[in-house]
Amino acid sequence: MSGVAVVTGAAGGMGEAIARRLHADGRRVLLTDIDAHAAGAIASDLSRDGASARGLRLDVGSRSDFEAALDACENDWGTPTILVNNAAVTQAADLMTLAADDFNRVLTTNVDSIFFGCQVFGAAMAAAGFGRIVNMASLAGQNGGTATGGHYAASKGAILTTTKVFARELAGRGVTVNAISPGPHDLPIVHRTVPADKLAAVTASIPVGRLGSASFVADMVGLLASDDAFFVTGACWDVNGGLYVR
Repeated sequence: MSGVAVVTGAAGGMGEAIARRLHADGRRVLLTDIDAHAAGAIASDLSRDGASARGLRLDVGSRSDFEAALDACENDWGTPTILVNNAAVTQAADLMTLAADDFNRVLTTNVDSIFFGCQVFGAAMAAAGFGRIVNMASLAGQNGGTATGGHYAASKGAILTTTKVFARELAGRGVTVNAISPGPHDLPIVHRTVPADKLAAVTASIPVGRLGSASFVADMVGLLASDDAFFVTGACWDVNGGLYVR
């Protein structure tokens, strides 16, 4: 495969898994993250000369950072064909004592990241006549959350709606926009966010009896990013071990 992929939040966890999968598929990959050093280190591991993988600092709460990332990509490799909006603030909190500042920070950052990414990169892809955008939502946005805060759940629900809005807007210009909605996965962020005793209870409640695998989500991204995925847009792909069935 060919093409140029941009992955946000690519300095570790799910984003790293996705970036590595897209690179293995033959894509040139721009790994973006607020931690530019970590993103650059992964990019160097993938491509020591920077020919097929590079790191770049991107604060997903800033539209101008998305514009700068697009400019960098176009200057080096041309118009990106794939965008994976993966970065998000993940935080657990008590619902009834959740502070307004915390609510606004998580909600705004997580929704802005999807909106700005779809808006800035979607416009460039539409002008080129081709694009694949994948937004990382969450089971929390579908069932109200199992172990995370209400602000996180609200933001992920908004991401699902934003995905539909941009899917409808861009479908006629060769750009698909889809969401993946993971449940609890075996990732460092999950282990940091959820106390061990609570995580054990969450895992026990999953019908398949185990946490999910980031490598499978990366496989799903690869499929949605393929040329043949033109007939899938505005969809949400569930990966939750049976916690939410519809």
